[in-house]
Amino acid sequence: MRVISLLYGALCYLIFLATFLYAIGFIGNFVTPTRLDGEGSLNVFSVGVNMLLLGIFALQHSVMARPAFKRSWTRFVPVPVERSTYVLLSSVALILLFGFWQPLGISIWHVTDPIGVMVLYGGFAFGWLLVLVSTFLINHFDLFGLRQVWLYFRQKPYHDVPFVTPGPYKLIRHPLYLGWLFAFWCTPTMTLAHLLFAVTTTVYIFIAIKFEERDLKNALGQEYRDYCERVPMIVPSPTLRQSAPTAERR
Repeated sequence: MRVISLLYGALCYLIFLATFLYAIGFIGNFVTPTRLDGEGSLNVFSVGVNMLLLGIFALQHSVMARPAFKRSWTRFVPVPVERSTYVLLSSVALILLFGFWQPLGISIWHVTDPIGVMVLYGGFAFGWLLVLVSTFLINHFDLFGLRQVWLYFRQKPYHDVPFVTPGPYKLIRHPLYLGWLFAFWCTPTMTLAHLLFAVTTTVYIFIAIKFEERDLKNALGQEYRDYCERVPMIVPSPTLRQSAPTAERR
């Protein structure tokens, strides 16, 4: 059972990694066979399909992240592979989006100036880099389930990752989400489909933050409430005071 759990966790991680890399090309409109932007027509069916795909991801990603759901879920899924299963289902939701996304045509903006293109692609790259760095600052392998299955394989008890004081978390509470915003909005070509994606995911991010911070306040109490008072959510503040440590939680 321990070997199977380890192999399962490793497979889920590899599927996530492939999905993450595909997402870069899909959103950036290069290399991948399916892309966020492209030729298409605006119609009710296509918009409905896109909203359904985004809704599937949002519901899976948020509902399965809530403590109450996890307590129920682990009655059927072994605790050591709960996180890996969550990561796998998140990847499946994204794969569905990649496969069935409907381009809508209609250009909102198209930047051709070389400097403008360079700046926007620079922001795009910065966003993905910030996302990746943020995961490692808060323990990448715990976030994606590998630490859990590894500890189980070695017959060692699991304990929550302690709070630390990683760099960008001193400036804002959610650098990982800020990275997603850069990745979704920084593009030289913004089509209607891309705008729909960016607006919907941005709304989802701010809703998710509210639920996530509610859970963190319940789990950490006054420590996290004090942190929220000192450190901005997304936009750094020039009047920042020394912060307490924090970490992103799903």
